[in-house]
Amino acid sequence: MSPIPHPGRSRDHAGSHRTEQREERSDDRHGHPVSPSENGTHRRRRAGRDLPAAIGVGVGLGAVILATLFLYRPAFVVVVAAAVVVGVWELTSRFSETKGISVPLPPLAFGGAAMVVAGYAGGPSAAWLAAAATALAVPAWRLFGAPENYLRDVTAGVFAVFYVPFLATFVTMMLTAEDGAWRVLVFLLLTVVSDTGAYAVGWKFGRRRLAPRISPGKTREGLLGAVAAAVVTGALCMEFLIDGGVWWQGILLGLAVAASATLGDLGESMIKRDLGIKDMGTLLPGHGGIMDRLDSLLPTAPVVWILLLVFVGS
Repeated sequence: MSPIPHPGRSRDHAGSHRTEQREERSDDRHGHPVSPSENGTHRRRRAGRDLPAAIGVGVGLGAVILATLFLYRPAFVVVVAAAVVVGVWELTSRFSETKGISVPLPPLAFGGAAMVVAGYAGGPSAAWLAAAATALAVPAWRLFGAPENYLRDVTAGVFAVFYVPFLATFVTMMLTAEDGAWRVLVFLLLTVVSDTGAYAVGWKFGRRRLAPRISPGKTREGLLGAVAAAVVTGALCMEFLIDGGVWWQGILLGLAVAASATLGDLGESMIKRDLGIKDMGTLLPGHGGIMDRLDSLLPTAPVVWILLLVFVGS
């Protein structure tokens, strides 16, 4: 006669089996299974990856941005224009290296810088006129090349026009308001705080992935962290930094920034997955390239510009 299994032993065995299943399901940001001890080590390694370099670069960039923003606004416009030129160079270089897409850089770089300056000097009308001229210059320049893949190259070039310089133009248009420097500061603060909240909460508490096929490292818990951080910061910024702003407007602004920053991050992750690369560049130690820092800033700029225009005017 077979022995009757002990109920407690069955429960222990079932619990052990469930634990094994959980261990098998635990994986790293690339989807490879890791053990619980390896998972903890992996999390610590992610948190400290190139941390001194990342902090040093971040502090340096922050100092340059704040100094130019509050001491001499045209210098800040030059900083934005330089970031745009480097950004389109990184993007088009990765297009060429990974997909063989030949995007004409000269009209993109010159036109992109012109768009940023036009947004500051002439407002929306001048910026959009410069954007239209740049979008027309890209296919015109490409006419001097071989006819093969013309449509592919032009499409990628026009995409680059509106992805990098056009969105960046909203930053310099923010600067034209009387309290423009504070508006830009609020825009930067909210985006950085949203990204930081997402990373910190996701690293500590993240369990459920947000978009595993696009960015395995992002979690739903991290998204909640981004929303909470942006909402609190937005309420404080609108109440104390923006002329005529009130706290409830900051809550709406924070919600919008958390959404746009997350979508921007996921959007660039999708581009990098399509290109088969990890970073857009190596210019910034501990961060990657310029485009790796602009991913959440670019789509957030028009969102903040529009909402501030609605809430407190131009």
